[in-house]
Amino acid sequence: MTSFGPAMPTFTELVPGIRRLLAPNPSMMTGPGTNTYLFGTDEVAVLDPGPVIDSHLDAIIKSSGAPIRWVLVTHTHPDHSPAAVRLARRTGAELLGRPAPDGPHQDATFVPDRVLADGDRLMVDGIELEAIQTPGHASNHVCYLHLARNWIFTGDHVIDGSTVVIDPPDGSMSDYLESLARLKELAPIALAPGHGELINDPGRIIDWIIDHRLQREAKVAVALNANPGLTAMELLPLVYRDVDKKLYGWAERSLLAHLIKLEEDGRAVRHRDAWQGGGS
Repeated sequence: MTSFGPAMPTFTELVPGIRRLLAPNPSMMTGPGTNTYLFGTDEVAVLDPGPVIDSHLDAIIKSSGAPIRWVLVTHTHPDHSPAAVRLARRTGAELLGRPAPDGPHQDATFVPDRVLADGDRLMVDGIELEAIQTPGHASNHVCYLHLARNWIFTGDHVIDGSTVVIDPPDGSMSDYLESLARLKELAPIALAPGHGELINDPGRIIDWIIDHRLQREAKVAVALNANPGLTAMELLPLVYRDVDKKLYGWAERSLLAHLIKLEEDGRAVRHRDAWQGGGS
């Protein structure tokens, strides 16, 4: 997650009733920072309050201008959900989302008051949001559809300016591609990502991500067939020549996700940590 454009404003009213606050956590992996979204004016729902940063929590409460009734998260990675519990305690808001799975990169503090199933809806000050389960980047990932505007708030499922890491065992490349196809079928007008600016050409961006992943998968399959018996780390320079070596640690995780998908499809075989092509 590195190819972001100019610096983003800290506060933006996207349209009446939808505001975006940028958390002060820029990095190689978060781009300009995590986007926190506020819905409603007389009562407010907050989406993805980000990591625990006191100044950002203060800014959320100040910018809300009304009681915060709900705190939602897209998933429980440490740049999206840890502030949710703190914000709920300060405001009395209800926590909504899906529980954190096991794993070292999960926010175990997030325990929702209400677990959202696919298709569940929340009415916020006349705004209706629908939960869309989109596993892939994380097994508990949820996007939120703003029904009136047909905008989808995508968390890390789709971001602006880059692709996301798929980190097994919680991340799944098969699930990710299926979830991308589902988002495209919904034909949204815009995507509001967890990092970066509003995306106004959703179909093109989703197609680009799918094509990019399938092209990478094809490179993996070719490398496997030409170099049987290599580990994922040994395959990395053969498949990710276009990636800065500083990112090899994360690239290896996505490569493993591709290998597991090929194994699921019957096109790769694993023996301990070594891989080779197999099947059709």
